[in-house]
Amino acid sequence: MALTAAAALAGCTSGTTEAAPDPTGTTALNTTAPAAPDPSSTPTGRTPQGTLLVADFGGDTVTFVDPGRDGSGEGGAPIASVEVGTAPYGLVVGEDGRAWVATAEGVAVVDTQRRTRLGTIPYETETGPVTTGEYRGGGMGIALAPDGRHVYVGVNVPDGNGTVEVIDTATREVTGVADVGRRPFDVDVSPDGREVYATDHDSFDVTAVDADTLRTRRMEVAPYGTEGGLGSWLKPHYAVVRPEDGKLLLPFEGERLAVLDPRTGEVAIERMTADTHQHGATLAPDGTLLVVGTGPIGADDEDPSLTVRTPDGKERIVPLDGPHEDVAVSADGRTAYVTGGFTRDGYWNGITVVDLDDEKNEPVRLEAGNRPLGIAIL
Repeated sequence: MALTAAAALAGCTSGTTEAAPDPTGTTALNTTAPAAPDPSSTPTGRTPQGTLLVADFGGDTVTFVDPGRDGSGEGGAPIASVEVGTAPYGLVVGEDGRAWVATAEGVAVVDTQRRTRLGTIPYETETGPVTTGEYRGGGMGIALAPDGRHVYVGVNVPDGNGTVEVIDTATREVTGVADVGRRPFDVDVSPDGREVYATDHDSFDVTAVDADTLRTRRMEVAPYGTEGGLGSWLKPHYAVVRPEDGKLLLPFEGERLAVLDPRTGEVAIERMTADTHQHGATLAPDGTLLVVGTGPIGADDEDPSLTVRTPDGKERIVPLDGPHEDVAVSADGRTAYVTGGFTRDGYWNGITVVDLDDEKNEPVRLEAGNRPLGIAIL
């Protein structure tokens, strides 16, 4: 289930604290125009397996990217784009090939095989005017139930607590709304589908939502404390759910991995080694944790990286060129795709491809969309 999603607006800036929310709801975008797909080379048939799908946070589209025949990124390029709505953030793709994309306007539904938008589902939550930028209202993290019957989207409400909205995938209607914390950066689902977890960036917690009753409980996840409030860098961003025990893994600053037991609310801390501000995360099939390091927030911090952490806690740090945001991993666990969209200034319009098997192979960069954030592998 992709984190893909997942998802996330960081709320981060240069310096020792995060910037205060921009009251206009806008953020200056990179003026470097991305390479548009070449219509003459755009396939007219169905989308090939292994194609990457990214949410273009700097535009109003999702872009389909051919990563190269061997998955290495050599020869990879955008092949098509589909308009989905303003500032798409997280996305998730079901087994039926439909993508669900969290935008500022609603959740767009895309047929990824035919590369067409099927419709947009408006939010029930009032989020104010449709804007762009890091603090814009609307959908952020998004996840799919294990049985594919429901989509759960975290909806940001500027200057207030957010919600998780439940969408019936058959009717494409919102069937329930649950109140959660501030800026639900990421959304995940328990392995049995009974609970939904919203990672609440600006309230230093995770909200567990009962999938049947929509009852909620909040669990603080703040290994550095909550001092600094909205201006703090040291907040939760993305989470992954460990399949074997249902615990949530939340990386912080390349220094601490918070392991949350959602049954008890207890948090255990494990050491990490990248020493850099961290955002996107996902799990490989063998349980290896991949975490995106976005770059330094202090004088002693390290540059951007991808942490490759095996289940026994051993880590390999892969340097990345410039800020990145989210990550997806191939089904065979051999290749990671890291989006360069980053939610703050300094992003770039592409994807870094990392060979997880061969440490000697240098990461490969390929062009992809406009400020790509969420990513899925089709």
